[in-house]
Amino acid sequence: MPYNANDFPVRLEDGKVTVISFGTGDKPLVMIPGLRFASIDGGAQPLSWYYRIFGRSYRIYVIDRKFPPATGCTIHDLAEDVKKVLDKLGLSSVYLFGASQGGMIAQDLTINHPEYVKKLVLGVTASRPNDTMKAVIGGWIKLAQAGRFRDIVKDYLEKGYSEQYMKKYRIALPLLLKTQRFMPKESFITLAKACLSVDTYDKLDSIKCPVLVLGGSEDKIVTGEASAEIARKLGCEVHIYKGLSHEAYNEARDFNKRIFDFYNK
Repeated sequence: MPYNANDFPVRLEDGKVTVISFGTGDKPLVMIPGLRFASIDGGAQPLSWYYRIFGRSYRIYVIDRKFPPATGCTIHDLAEDVKKVLDKLGLSSVYLFGASQGGMIAQDLTINHPEYVKKLVLGVTASRPNDTMKAVIGGWIKLAQAGRFRDIVKDYLEKGYSEQYMKKYRIALPLLLKTQRFMPKESFITLAKACLSVDTYDKLDSIKCPVLVLGGSEDKIVTGEASAEIARKLGCEVHIYKGLSHEAYNEARDFNKRIFDFYNK
């Protein structure tokens, strides 16, 4: 596998966290992905290829959620899980990147454990619930309760990608729906509800490390304004991609390059 990619479990007292690791550098880079339909198990090779720009300079650790997630867990609880994993791995003063729900977790971790974070990048995320988030995520929760996971995927794709992207790749949707794995619905519902517990906005001032915020102006899941208001509160670097939605990190060709350049300043 490229850049020594592998995945392995980290055992906590009440569950297991999958970590994907790759890269040949000596600087620790931790990535926290967003809310997913399945665990990251088995994803080492595609992730190491997608983030290959970081592979020679960093040793990357992609940290999943704890499974099973604790009933009623919050963003703060999920951040504390990440801290426990970092402790198990012997990591501190890391370069940290969180996308979507992962960005919420990254904010909480940086606020409560600043010594763990050297530089922070937040992608398409929010620091507090807004009406769009409540409506969209609330709709996914209802669909999950009814066991309609394929309808959640369809809704995510329609809202997460730009219209231009969907027109180009809509033909592949049936295959994606047929091959998509899904976690147990109780786990998805628990993690989806956790998104609506994010409560970091009033504490952002305590973040002192350098921060870069990236968002999409047409984000139909957390809104582009959610990213912009984080940047205004922090007075940090920000780039909002015009015309892109929540999947800006997949659609924008320079997304990873912006992160790489920010870390290397």
